[in-house]
Amino acid sequence: MKQEKLEHLKAEINKLHSTVENLKKLFPIKEKGFTLDGRLVGDIGEVIAEEHFQIKLHEKVKAYYDAVTTYEPELNVQIKATFKDQLTYTHNPDYFIGIKLHKNGDYDIVYNGPGKYIHEAFQHRKGIGKQLLSFPIEKLREINKDIKPDERILKKIKD
Repeated sequence: MKQEKLEHLKAEINKLHSTVENLKKLFPIKEKGFTLDGRLVGDIGEVIAEEHFQIKLHEKVKAYYDAVTTYEPELNVQIKATFKDQLTYTHNPDYFIGIKLHKNGDYDIVYNGPGKYIHEAFQHRKGIGKQLLSFPIEKLREINKDIKPDERILKKIKD
């Protein structure tokens, strides 16, 4: 790379770090989150979900679950976010929230409901519920359409 490109790269990396620090200040529960080495997208999805739904994020990373509902019954919630056209799913959580992020900062809630419906729809997939698999966002949207209102995580923000 030319020196000019290297300087530009340096400036962009600096902006990323500044952005991460600003996100940590904006969402103190993620003080140790928003890392640039693999967790940034997931952390963004988690804080979006916590702003929209009646959930509380875990302060420390827990295997398989990112949050719990703030009402009874208190159930575990897995949150996944992506800029791509697929979301990952590992096991059969009580609740699953899937979020599609867009480059302009917009986002869509793709899925809000019990994980069991994803598990049932993809039970034919080898490794379902045992290993990290990717599923098309459009298929998750279809499954989401059939979830009854009383099976969804309660919202804080009205659509």
